[in-house]
Amino acid sequence: MKLLRSGSLRPLCSIAVLSFAALLWGCTTPPAEQKQAAAAPAPPVQPLAFDEAVLKAANDLFGRAQLPEANAKEPAPYTLVIDPLIDGVSGAQSVATRSMEARLVELVKAKYPRFAVQPFSTAAVAKSPIVLVGTFTGVNKDGKTEGAREAFRVCLALADLKSGKIIAKGTARAKPEGVDITPTAYFNDSPTWTPDPATEAYIKTCQGTKAGDPINAAYADRILTAALISEAIDAYNDRQYQRALGLYQDAFRSPDGQQLRVYNGLYLSSWKLGRRNDAAQAFDKIVDYGLSNKRLAVKFLFKPGSTDFWPDRQVSGPYPLWLRQIAQRTSERAGCLEVVGHTSRTGPEPINERLSLRRAESIKGKLETDAAALRNRTIANGVGSKETLIGTGTDDARDALDRRVEFKVVDCRVPG
Repeated sequence: MKLLRSGSLRPLCSIAVLSFAALLWGCTTPPAEQKQAAAAPAPPVQPLAFDEAVLKAANDLFGRAQLPEANAKEPAPYTLVIDPLIDGVSGAQSVATRSMEARLVELVKAKYPRFAVQPFSTAAVAKSPIVLVGTFTGVNKDGKTEGAREAFRVCLALADLKSGKIIAKGTARAKPEGVDITPTAYFNDSPTWTPDPATEAYIKTCQGTKAGDPINAAYADRILTAALISEAIDAYNDRQYQRALGLYQDAFRSPDGQQLRVYNGLYLSSWKLGRRNDAAQAFDKIVDYGLSNKRLAVKFLFKPGSTDFWPDRQVSGPYPLWLRQIAQRTSERAGCLEVVGHTSRTGPEPINERLSLRRAESIKGKLETDAAALRNRTIANGVGSKETLIGTGTDDARDALDRRVEFKVVDCRVPG
């Protein structure tokens, strides 16, 4: 089909006229059949076992890399850093993405000596190395990020910071068996989620490019701060909360530090260190950021089938602070607020819709108790499992975002 559209045979093989020349060149398919063939969908990508899928994508990536010419005087390997792989919807790192990174490092050392892997740090990034980015995304049978996820799409890309170009891509589809997408500690503990330009730029750098394309400008502009944030996330995951807080503060002071990952990190590290006032101020920044973007999702954990919060104080202890800050910051702004309840995809959808609405109404009532000014400015809505971000239906830490409550800034309707 590519030859018919753009190849060198097109002048002789017209799909409209079957000439003697066309027959000589093998273009014997009648026009009607050619139209049907053109409309035929591509065969579905067959998922592989997790390890096989990662290996396929990685070998395609490194084997096809369009590397810049090496310096004859300094034939040292190309420096490679890995900007931690993430979920292609939520932006979270997981057990699976960390496992993929370890496999990539092992493969490079064993098979691709042209590359020398270095830690993803500000010092390494400042030297403009080759950066590997990747996403691992749950998809349904049609390859879309909605409904029941039946496989995972692997996307890998090499970005050469010196040339500003994407120099290789590798893709595959992985079966879900044996895949652990439990978020790492920082992402598991993060109280909120909203679309963030920095994370979206990372995802576009992998999923929205082909070899030879320029690196997404927003990603390239933020990569030094991204390296600093990565160090902070690693420190938090290792329970080095004081060090993590310092790194998040450094990231916050950087030109590109106004990111949700930084605000969540400031809140989490302060809370872990028992600095409640600092945590409250950090949560203010989270709320303001979400409201400015007109959308903020909060991970409230409810008792199954109930509007009551999970009774474990280690889990629900901060909820009054969250609600109070959301109510206060919202009441100080113009506009109205839609409180939207979500559920995972398990259970009958009519029950999910009713439960999500009841939970939204419960949260709405708590906000109005904390800020009376919101009583005529909030509405509740429940969408059940129609807008899942993870879609696994595991009802645990892996799909906590699917059971979120979202706060959306909307225009106030004037009666009449």
